[in-house]
Amino acid sequence: MITLALVKERLDLYEKLMRLDKPIGILLLLWPTLWAVWIAAAGRPYWMVVWIFVLGTVLMRSAGCVINDYADREFDPHVERTKTRPLAAGTVTTREAFLLFGGIVLCAFLLVLPLMTPLLFGLAVAALFLAASYPFTKRFFAVPQAYLGVAFGFGIPMAFAATLGQVPEIAWWLLAANIFWAVAYDTEYALVDIEDDRKIGIKTSAITFGRFDVAAIMFCYAATLALLGYVGWRLGFGLAYAVGIAVAAVIAGYHYTLIRDRERMRCFKAFLHNNWLGAAVFAGIVADYLLHHPKALP
Repeated sequence: MITLALVKERLDLYEKLMRLDKPIGILLLLWPTLWAVWIAAAGRPYWMVVWIFVLGTVLMRSAGCVINDYADREFDPHVERTKTRPLAAGTVTTREAFLLFGGIVLCAFLLVLPLMTPLLFGLAVAALFLAASYPFTKRFFAVPQAYLGVAFGFGIPMAFAATLGQVPEIAWWLLAANIFWAVAYDTEYALVDIEDDRKIGIKTSAITFGRFDVAAIMFCYAATLALLGYVGWRLGFGLAYAVGIAVAAVIAGYHYTLIRDRERMRCFKAFLHNNWLGAAVFAGIVADYLLHHPKALP
């Protein structure tokens, strides 16, 4: 007999499997998507588009977490931080995970239907492939965080396609900035688990960069800010955007003080703090459109 308590227990487990109790991943996926939504609409996005992309971000991040835990179900029990995850602990079955993944993807597809064009459909299929395949790159790719940056940033070309019916060059520069940002923050995250990851034999940027890990993170932050600066220059952004980038640079500098000694919890704090870097850039974009009216897309 199915009781209310049993239903609540399963829903709690599914929430943990989707990591809805840990929203940092949603925010790191959401900020670059919102950068693109605002730029594509020249600072005046339709609110239906905004809500579709916000909800779509939540759904696709949730789907990515489910498939990630399925891919890592043999590894996670051996990692201190992940051993209690539902699939690793055996409290959710692989069949349940597949059904949940399928349900989330279906909801995401239905959500984007009002905006659907052949171009957007093709990009949505590519986004799904990237999200589903990312977890498996940790078996063979030396810097899987770069692949994550593509997967986490694919809302950028989708936002331009939904708004403009095309994906201009500036969208790909934004995506490049997001790739470098993802390598920076996810390497900080990988430093938390580096000893466990070495033992179980998966690949991460923290292991690949070795003793140059901190330098590589700071280089990636610098590349992110340089590319965002280039985007702002191409679009004719003004002082407000420059202030947003400057605040993001200060935040990146603060992260150096957290990670330079490679202490696990301080690295994790730096990872979580990237939410504010993404928010600073977004605030600069919104403020510049309100105050400065940058030129149209080149």
